[in-house]
Amino acid sequence: MKDYSTKDIRNVVLLGSTKSGKTTLAEAMLYEGKVIDRRGTVEDKNTVSDNDELEKLNQRSIYATPLYAEFQGTKINFIDAPGSDDFIGGAYSAFRVCESGILVINAQQGVEVGTENFVRRAEENKLPLVIAVNQLDTDKADWDNIQASMKEALGGKLVYVQFPTATGASFDGIVDVLTMKYYHFKDANGTCEVLDIPAAFADQAEEARNELIEKAAEFDDALMEKFFEEGTLSEEEIMSGLNQGVTSGQAYPVFCISAKKDIGVKRLLEFIKGVAPAPKVDENGQPALFIYKNDVEQHLGEVSYFKVMSGTITPGLDLEDPATGNKERFSAIYAVAGSKKESVPALKAGDFGCVVKLKNGKSSTTLSAIGSGIEYPKIAYPAPKYRCAIKAKVQQEEQKLGDALKKIASQDPTTIVEYSKELRQTILSGNGEQHINVTKWRLNNEFNVEVELFAPKVPYRETITKVAQAQYRHKKQSGGAGQFGEVHLLVCPAEGELNTKFKIDGKDTQLNIKTQDITELEWGGKLEFYNCVVGGAIDLGFMPAILKGIKERMVEGPLTGSYARDIRVFVYDGKMHPVDSKEIAFIIAGRNAFREAFRNAGPKILEPIYNVEVMTPAEYQGAVMSDLQNRRGILGDLGADKGFSILRARVPLAELYRYSTTLSSLTSGSATFTMEFADYQPVPGDVQTKLLADYAAQEEED
Repeated sequence: MKDYSTKDIRNVVLLGSTKSGKTTLAEAMLYEGKVIDRRGTVEDKNTVSDNDELEKLNQRSIYATPLYAEFQGTKINFIDAPGSDDFIGGAYSAFRVCESGILVINAQQGVEVGTENFVRRAEENKLPLVIAVNQLDTDKADWDNIQASMKEALGGKLVYVQFPTATGASFDGIVDVLTMKYYHFKDANGTCEVLDIPAAFADQAEEARNELIEKAAEFDDALMEKFFEEGTLSEEEIMSGLNQGVTSGQAYPVFCISAKKDIGVKRLLEFIKGVAPAPKVDENGQPALFIYKNDVEQHLGEVSYFKVMSGTITPGLDLEDPATGNKERFSAIYAVAGSKKESVPALKAGDFGCVVKLKNGKSSTTLSAIGSGIEYPKIAYPAPKYRCAIKAKVQQEEQKLGDALKKIASQDPTTIVEYSKELRQTILSGNGEQHINVTKWRLNNEFNVEVELFAPKVPYRETITKVAQAQYRHKKQSGGAGQFGEVHLLVCPAEGELNTKFKIDGKDTQLNIKTQDITELEWGGKLEFYNCVVGGAIDLGFMPAILKGIKERMVEGPLTGSYARDIRVFVYDGKMHPVDSKEIAFIIAGRNAFREAFRNAGPKILEPIYNVEVMTPAEYQGAVMSDLQNRRGILGDLGADKGFSILRARVPLAELYRYSTTLSSLTSGSATFTMEFADYQPVPGDVQTKLLADYAAQEEED
């Protein structure tokens, strides 16, 4: 492989909805870049990109695959990112290391919800986009409909570089108004003849050319001035203007292709080479790289995929993780095209590569020159939208399951595994049910662990709504030293201003605070503990024991065993024994007095509420709204964005299990959603009654 300087490198991510044809486009790009001499197909399961067994089984991209093409003196690295929201993590990794993207639009479907979401994410990440309208050779392709769809979604940023002379089975030619040539394709292998524009399309081409020139001039004041003076621009000047428009995110150039027949792909690569931005990195700086993906491959072991962020990376180089100080020595380094890896002597700043068997080569890791302190921010992945509980079918394999999940999560940072002490369950979270099912398949087939997936428990909270008092005496005599402790306390909600005047035993009583302890609880909310004991009824040294007993009871709330929160406790009286009073006695007395007072203080179960935002085609709005209401959701603002409805609602977490699957079913897979924790709110009375009954039955069973 040729040695490429930073200025001759382009890094591009292929984005688009499922079935838009990204993997097929990747094959054509590899073919045009002479990496392969024969193009595979998704149907034949022989593409370079979708080379994983699971991807072949499903005939879809599940993992983001790094590839490259050597094209006209330029190395174009590109990442084939999955189109499904369930596997969105690959796109987020690519956003971190790519300077531009090709947005692939299915000519049969136009701009879909998934397409719109990729545009949003690209804009958030300031990623320039070039649009490739694919599958123009299919029967349902309609150029007028596609243009209308793109105009509604992308508006004034569209810049038409090309238009087709026909669509459907007769699609075999493209008019390019940048070169002002007609590209006629004679077969399904990209064989092209460059001709003058046919007379039937001359007027349309001239009009489109003028629009292109005006657009290009908008992005450069000098070009705008020249355009006003001369009324036209040269091809080089148009390219210069487009480069500024694309780089700034103000222009989305539109190309016409059939990836399956390799129509227009070479011309797309020429444009990427000429207009897409080169990496903005320091070729002469100290060596540093960023690992954006890691994987385990059967014959190689652990593989770490990286982008060179500074300097030059060579075999034998010693680097360190600045976050941990761990040292790494590189052996061979490789250029990557899917499963094909070519050993190279060096990779310069901006280039992509991989290395095998690093000790700590995990995703989102920086490795830089020892002592340089160079470190890059970690990748921020989207919050998971699907959670379930998981356990091994055979209890003896729980440790094996834990080790397997740890490996999977290290390879896929959007797979989140945590053991919840509160719920006493291992919780597996991901981007959707398909994502979780992939994890299950890997556990079964790669790690030989059979597992069960089921609805997780809900992390309820318990609190109180009114004032109550209680007292408890712990007395134990067992031959030798005894135990004695008596605690009188009062509880009330921890809200509003602090009030110390209460009716105790029928009398108005003013409590005087001697000491206090306010604890921000790790599970949310707080505990306020006030010592109001007078006259030495309880020695000050026993107060920490009483507080400890109360905290122990709050860890396992009196109603359902859930965490308790937002409570004020006033200890105002009690008794002790000069010989038998011990710390354990006051722990027990405090715990039981609190339990009794809690039960009498209008106890209430709180449930986690999530803010849910759904983006759906307008035709499914009613069905989505009805489903949210059936889930006890409270509908909020309704909005619209470029032809799609935006629904917002507050929905209890208890009602969101498998919501992604239901939403996909309701909308034929065309809607997407986000969910974010909002707050805790009291459950309805009937729900509380059921939860109490279920907990009582569980306790009896245990």
